[in-house]
Amino acid sequence: MNALRDEPGLVNAHTHLYAGLVSFGSFAPRPAAFLDLLAGTWWRLDRALDAASLRAAARYHVAEALLAGTTVLFDHHESPGFIEGSLDVLAAAVEELGARALLCYGVTERNGGAEEARRGLDENARFARAIGTRRLRAAVGVHAGFTVSDETLRAAGTLARELRIPLHLHVAEAPCDGEDAIRRGHTGVVERLIACGAIGPGALLAHGVCLSAEEVRRAVERGADFVQNPRSNETNGVGYPRGLVGFSEVALGTDGFPSDMFEEAVCLRENAATRGLPADPAARQAHGQKLARRFFGPDVELDRVRRDGDRVVEVDVAGAAVVRGGVLTRGSLSAIVADAQREAVRLGKKMEAIP
Repeated sequence: MNALRDEPGLVNAHTHLYAGLVSFGSFAPRPAAFLDLLAGTWWRLDRALDAASLRAAARYHVAEALLAGTTVLFDHHESPGFIEGSLDVLAAAVEELGARALLCYGVTERNGGAEEARRGLDENARFARAIGTRRLRAAVGVHAGFTVSDETLRAAGTLARELRIPLHLHVAEAPCDGEDAIRRGHTGVVERLIACGAIGPGALLAHGVCLSAEEVRRAVERGADFVQNPRSNETNGVGYPRGLVGFSEVALGTDGFPSDMFEEAVCLRENAATRGLPADPAARQAHGQKLARRFFGPDVELDRVRRDGDRVVEVDVAGAAVVRGGVLTRGSLSAIVADAQREAVRLGKKMEAIP
């Protein structure tokens, strides 16, 4: 074996751990219009989640991430049928396998109105006040602007400021977000966030596909960072975030796809090339590492990945070994996969029963 190449741990700046079972089920998304895709697949999946299926999904996603050299996950979670305590399940999976994660619950009103939103806000607040480990951090999540009222956006912004933690939400992933903002009396998505006090230093805005460069600039000037998700955007057919081109305040995420950031970088480069646009995946990943340092402090410098060619053979998180010889040190991948397969079958049956 040649000398191992030593590198910083990779960062997935926007993902959904709850999507970990998709690889094992018969409920993988099929091509459809964006809102039909959400309602027909993803919103049925998250409504079917319970503690057991969420645990299995999270453990598999985290295991895959570590084996790919991704040590930091910025997760955005939704499970409307299992809100209270859901972030604890995710945290336990992260802690068990030794990764780092910034966790939040994506507040929404799409199932239960204002009461559902209140419960989501309470889960964010409870978790943020309870955590105390070097490898876990909290954010306040909002699913997306078009599934919440202005009142809920204001409440989320207020909570984030009170707790001194970032907001994390989907922004302008498809035209429906901007159309909804206009129906509510705003000139656009970013202006709505500004008016509702839901954008500021540290805010993590995923996607930004339908934003203009001017809207991106206004958000960045207020301290927000964006996360580009090439595989998800291409698969969902929502387009390419041209407004993000030329901005350095953009990290790379997978939006629930496996946390192989090299695959994400390849997709970014290919998608940009087909449109005649420049792309710098290394700069996107470097910004993700900058965000990780912001949220986790200098301790994140202890996250290291060692490769033999393209193969990840060793991973350290916070100075502790979590992968050696290409094998997890804190869990059995075969046992994690077996659990995921069982739970995927059960989750699929629950989804079938949801209208």
